[in-house]
Amino acid sequence: MHIGVAGNIGSGKTTLTRMLSEHYGWVPKYEAVSYNPYLEDYYKDIPRWSYNLETYFLAQRFQDVLDIAKRNDVIIQDRTLFEGVYIFVANNHDLGNLSDRDYNTYMQLFELMMSMVQPPDLLIYLKSTVPYLVAKIQKRGREYEQSMNLEYLSGLNRRYEEWIANYKGRVLTIDADNLDFQNNPEDFAYITDKIDAEMFGLF
Repeated sequence: MHIGVAGNIGSGKTTLTRMLSEHYGWVPKYEAVSYNPYLEDYYKDIPRWSYNLETYFLAQRFQDVLDIAKRNDVIIQDRTLFEGVYIFVANNHDLGNLSDRDYNTYMQLFELMMSMVQPPDLLIYLKSTVPYLVAKIQKRGREYEQSMNLEYLSGLNRRYEEWIANYKGRVLTIDADNLDFQNNPEDFAYITDKIDAEMFGLF
């Protein structure tokens, strides 16, 4: 079984993925951030490095989905293949950070991959407002994220809302603004109760 955790930068995806994997005994799949060879360059010059970064992410996430399909365990994935395409790549294309030529080439690759993969059995979406995301990004203190502008972050958030509104699979939406699931056991229990209720329909 494949469970995806979706949400904007700073929404708490990685933390929730780790906590849920420990709680349920699920196998976690984390997004390549700490060792991504393009990430720091990307935040210094987004138009120059957008295609490189997004293609790297696409390859990593595609490999993850192929690996997940071979497993009999329950896999919980920190950010899905679809977010990279419908949120980050689409946003960069609209902002002019990704040329039409690069965007079309990227989408060709994605469509080929889509013929070989299935969406998650359950998508857990961490819904967040931009002020909440900014506070979280500042608190975790990753240097390359501090120059991120509000227009970019807001554009991502709008796309997340549109994507989730039109998503055809099974979605569990969690309002992250009002929860501190990392430090408050009651908040984490609120999430696991919702997941338990949702999972009955997946078996």
